[in-house]
Amino acid sequence: MTQEMYQKKLEEVLQETQTSDQGLTTQEAQKRLSANGPNQLKEAPKKSSIQLFLETFKDAMVIVLLIVATVQLVMGAYVESLVIFAVLLLNSVVSVIQTKKAEGSLAALKNLSAPDANVIREGKEQSILAKDLVVGDIALLEAGDYVPADGRLLEEGSLKVDEGMLTGESTPAEKEVQMITATVPIGDRINMVYSGTIVTYGRGRFVVTATGNDTAIGEVAGLLETTVEQKTPLQRGLDRFSKKLSLAILGLSFIILAVQVIRIFMGDGSGDLTADLVNAFMFAIAVAVAAIPEALQSIVTIVLSLGTKKMAKEHAIIRKLPAVETLGSTSVICTDKTGTLTQNRMTVVDFYLPNGQSGEFSQSPESWSKDERRLVEISVLANDAAIAEDGAKIGDPTEVALIDFSNKQDQPYQELRDKFPRINELPFDSDRKLMSTQHEIEGEKILLTKGGPDIVIQRSSHVLLNGEVVPMSEEYKKQIQHQNEAFSERALRVLAFAYKPLADRDLEFEDEEDLIFVGLLAMIDPPRKEVFKAVSDAKDAGMKTVMITGDHKTTAVAIAKEIGIFTNDDLALTGTELDQLTEEELMERLEKVTVYARVSPENKIRIIRAWQSKGKISAMTGDGVNDAPALKQADIGIAMGTGTDVAKDAAAMVLTDDNFASIISAVKVGRNVYDNIKKAISYLFAGNLGAIIAIIFALVMGWSNPFTALQLLFINLVNDSLPAIALGLEKAEPTIMRRAPRDPDQGIFTGRTLSSVTYRGILIAAAVIFAQWLGMQESAEIGIAMAFSTLIWSRTFQTLPARSNTQTSWQAGFFANKMVWLAIVVCGALYSVTLIPGVREIFAIPESFTLNHVGFSMLLALAAVLLMEITKMILLKFQGTAKAEQVAQNHS
Repeated sequence: MTQEMYQKKLEEVLQETQTSDQGLTTQEAQKRLSANGPNQLKEAPKKSSIQLFLETFKDAMVIVLLIVATVQLVMGAYVESLVIFAVLLLNSVVSVIQTKKAEGSLAALKNLSAPDANVIREGKEQSILAKDLVVGDIALLEAGDYVPADGRLLEEGSLKVDEGMLTGESTPAEKEVQMITATVPIGDRINMVYSGTIVTYGRGRFVVTATGNDTAIGEVAGLLETTVEQKTPLQRGLDRFSKKLSLAILGLSFIILAVQVIRIFMGDGSGDLTADLVNAFMFAIAVAVAAIPEALQSIVTIVLSLGTKKMAKEHAIIRKLPAVETLGSTSVICTDKTGTLTQNRMTVVDFYLPNGQSGEFSQSPESWSKDERRLVEISVLANDAAIAEDGAKIGDPTEVALIDFSNKQDQPYQELRDKFPRINELPFDSDRKLMSTQHEIEGEKILLTKGGPDIVIQRSSHVLLNGEVVPMSEEYKKQIQHQNEAFSERALRVLAFAYKPLADRDLEFEDEEDLIFVGLLAMIDPPRKEVFKAVSDAKDAGMKTVMITGDHKTTAVAIAKEIGIFTNDDLALTGTELDQLTEEELMERLEKVTVYARVSPENKIRIIRAWQSKGKISAMTGDGVNDAPALKQADIGIAMGTGTDVAKDAAAMVLTDDNFASIISAVKVGRNVYDNIKKAISYLFAGNLGAIIAIIFALVMGWSNPFTALQLLFINLVNDSLPAIALGLEKAEPTIMRRAPRDPDQGIFTGRTLSSVTYRGILIAAAVIFAQWLGMQESAEIGIAMAFSTLIWSRTFQTLPARSNTQTSWQAGFFANKMVWLAIVVCGALYSVTLIPGVREIFAIPESFTLNHVGFSMLLALAAVLLMEITKMILLKFQGTAKAEQVAQNHS
């Protein structure tokens, strides 16, 4: 019903809401309140904290880790199992806390509601609780009021309402009572007011047409309820990987157990059959434990946490931890215009005088012409804006821009006001589109007028030309109109200024005739200086920037062109035009549309979902209530630090400086975080693969198992955590912002990563197998000790080549990451504990195993690592040469 009210005659609106100018009776209002409920937002039932906690254990990797921890507990590895339980518990608690925080968005919406409302009931004005408002109530508005419900205006007096939270517009909307016949978005429904918006100027009276969840804010709340948050690419990738890994490890453990059982039964039967079977089973379990990186969850969490700290330095506060990685995978950034791409303050950027002068003012007030001086005087004196002592700007943004302009020209606005105080005034109203004030300047009483160019030109009979007053000819009129159109084509907001001598008396509206035209001032909310480079960097990084704004299409396209978002081949759509497109038509045009203007919350969600259906990771910025549903729907919602609490609660990230450039800086951090997570995972699995290959080789060759179950658990404890965390601190690769965003459906082990992990795993296995063979020349026990020692050192030294797939350790800076060297030292120290008398027996290291054996193990490990680096260097050189040849071929 609300959506159609702006298109109806007032008589029809009153009839449909069953009310009159005298308002409702108290009895009727109570009846409607009982039937329809209070004027409040209703929430759907929420899951309890216990339900949310239990749901975190549905993840495949979490289930596998729980099984592993339970088996370790049975095997007596209490420390390892307790660590896994603690990490899983911590992750679950953090997840519940984040979810509960996100639910605060609806609570923040409720806080936007007005506490009280002034209404007319039974013909009398009275104040009631806003929650008791009903459809049909006649409500009153004054400057500073929150609008308590949606309604159709019955009358207004220069009414202006800040609807930015719903429309995204930076300037207050000027309201009128007249009926609108066309179908228009909220921002153009000038005869309606909406719950939660703020009256900035004037007064008004309206009939309530919607309350509670039926209001525009209620629709936003409904969208928030039904919008489903997206899993991050990393979460989806780990889910897929966990399932495949679980099946693979289960199969491997079963094969190893089967081989060992067959050997037991095919033996001479001299051993203890039960003990041998138990040992075979425990070893198969130990292999499974060795294959599963128990530290993976905690390492991912730690690396993401380190990323949040880096992003905070880039003015990006992460509210939901996985968002760090998601931002690095982003391929489309849907950004608001006002405050994010622009400075969020109207600024005078050009002017025009009838003598043709424009562009830049004279350097100082002393050198101003009479025409320039009069233009500044009118802009400052016929103006209600001010700057408080603390620097706060008070008043309409357009008027604030005018006094800022005067100050910037070294003419303090307050000096002019003190010198020429206001005598009388005719306030601005939306019918006249004019404001006039009376002052005494140079001994003469004059009327100063500012307003819409068309109105001022129409009412001007003369022109101020080089200090002389001359009649307004058709030629002058055409020149001024042509300049006004030129400014408008640049999406500039234009005001015209005029004056005329007028005796000191009460002013009347008829006095705003026969004016002397002085000039035009053109203003805009200009782009941030750093945005130009940021948009260019986004293109270089393979990311598409799309502007979604509540502003008019002309203004949006002009800004988008200036900063490089919109090109001649691109398309721009309004929300109304978008509504008329079918899904098929939208999908066909989607990649060509770079500007959306005058959009609704539903439009924003539709745009985000369209990109997501194309498999693109989409980021969405916003600051208003209207942005919240889309922020929640997006793969990563980015709220502005100066935005509403509703937007912040729905978002995964908050920009403290509201700056688009900070998003691009944060993307670099996000990409680096994902790279480092992959490096850590690759490191873990290369080491695990090496151990598994060595075990399988020993089984095939009929050798003794190269490791005991306890040795495998100890290797995981020593090598899984600290080196992987150290890799999470690696600096960004040089090419990180010159590559396309990764495919969200791409697995963790693809392309170069898979080949690198496989190759490193094979080299580690070769070193371990050779070490066991070498040790077996003395005894089977020495062979096991050699394999154990070589695996630990190989995995420890492998931290160096794992630092990068695109650089050798030397190219990446051999000592650039000091945490890597600390990890190597700590791992070496932990290994040395196993050589202490009394401890070595526990780890099956015989007394005959000497420092010479340790030295051989370290040399074998270093040889494997050196081969990794040499191979990488050759491959990188070959790839670099091939790329250079390709570039040369392209240029020839």
